[in-house]
Amino acid sequence: MEGQVAGRVLRIFRHRLPRLRAGSPQDNPGEAVKEPERAQEHSLPNFAGGQHFFEYLLVVSLKKKCSGDDYEPTITYQFPKRENLLRGQQEEEERLLKAIPLFCFPDGNEWAPLTEYPRETFSFVLTNVDGSRKIGYCRRLLPAGPGPRLPKVYCIISCIGCFGLFSKILDEVEKRHQISMAVIYPFMQGLREAAFPAPGKTVTLKSFIPDSGTEFISLTRPLDSHLEHVDFSSLLHCLSFEQILQIFASAVLERKIIFLAEGLSTLSQCIHAAAALLYPFSWAHTYIPVVPESLLATVCCPTPFMVGVQMRFRQEVMDSPMEEVLLVNLCEGTFLLSVGDEKDILPPKLQEDILGSLARGIDELKTSEEINEHVSGPFVQFFVKTVGHYASYIKREANGQGCFQERSFCKALTSKTKRRFVKKFVKTQLFSLFIQEAEKSKNPPAGYFQQKILEYEEQKKQKKPREKTVK
Repeated sequence: MEGQVAGRVLRIFRHRLPRLRAGSPQDNPGEAVKEPERAQEHSLPNFAGGQHFFEYLLVVSLKKKCSGDDYEPTITYQFPKRENLLRGQQEEEERLLKAIPLFCFPDGNEWAPLTEYPRETFSFVLTNVDGSRKIGYCRRLLPAGPGPRLPKVYCIISCIGCFGLFSKILDEVEKRHQISMAVIYPFMQGLREAAFPAPGKTVTLKSFIPDSGTEFISLTRPLDSHLEHVDFSSLLHCLSFEQILQIFASAVLERKIIFLAEGLSTLSQCIHAAAALLYPFSWAHTYIPVVPESLLATVCCPTPFMVGVQMRFRQEVMDSPMEEVLLVNLCEGTFLLSVGDEKDILPPKLQEDILGSLARGIDELKTSEEINEHVSGPFVQFFVKTVGHYASYIKREANGQGCFQERSFCKALTSKTKRRFVKKFVKTQLFSLFIQEAEKSKNPPAGYFQQKILEYEEQKKQKKPREKTVK
């Protein structure tokens, strides 16, 4: 039965997204340049600065099919137009542009002209077969004009993960779209010619708008780039700290997790936030922030996944054959399905530490940067306390290649509950991929996680002399 289900999902991916895959280079369902997403943004590389901001700005509109009353999403504007491409490059571009409309309108083709429509901001990830990733930053809105109209999507395709910054760029695109498409072009041309700033730096663009004159637009990148791809506010708004902790516990053991919500923005933000809790580890399985209607069979997949589904498809999901799934209703803040052991996966003392840290001072936070750091911090500390000693158990060969001593690593933990958890965690792909990278590198990466490990070790050193003095 599982083989039949997996085969069905595989065929869907092949028909819809030839040679494309969305998500991570691991666990690939289908041949794909893009399949629906599976690596999440928090695993995207940190960019030092200097890259191009984006590859394309696309407008995706709904066009009526030749037969029937249904609509299909179609790219109606592309900047820049690529010319003189080699045959292989042209084929890759065609596959990319063919896949994008499906993710800009994931909610099916039953549309009707509207007079009101709340704008939505969301994103998706498409991964090439070589593991390189492209992100689609989307703003869906109703174009200006009299009478009923169909919504359209402005989609910026970039290889850079920086969601706050691209949301501001979409604000500028939206402001100009109210005037004319012709006004968008010089702004995007200026952005394309600008270099992506390094962490903490600002790029200033000069832009002319009719009747408003010349404007100077400043785009600043956060100094701490490990959280620049995420906003935890929606997740905190929808769920309690205890529920977020249970989702984290399920994700750590690489289980199947489905998020349900009405809006694309809520789904996209919450699933990105849930995946970001795993830092410094990267989700390596099927990952689709908003599942297109035509790919709903993904929820029958026997392998781990983290996906978002619009509430209109709730019954279809509930009727699907699924095992060991955590089904999260973001609208009501409830779990519709669960395995039942989510509260017992993590060591009890560390669960208390996380919940205590999350609750402490939460009402005093004002900026999204403060909220992000406050929420992410306790989960980073969890990994520091459970696996932060990993580097000491990588034995180096004469050629510099490392070999991880798994058994000694687990035995080094004196706490039985920590050891019990870590013995399960080391068997996950999350941990395996992390350790593979560590084995290749001669020195621990000088990133945020390593910084927190060093701080924790220093605290333990300072604590020991004090304990001796008390005795």
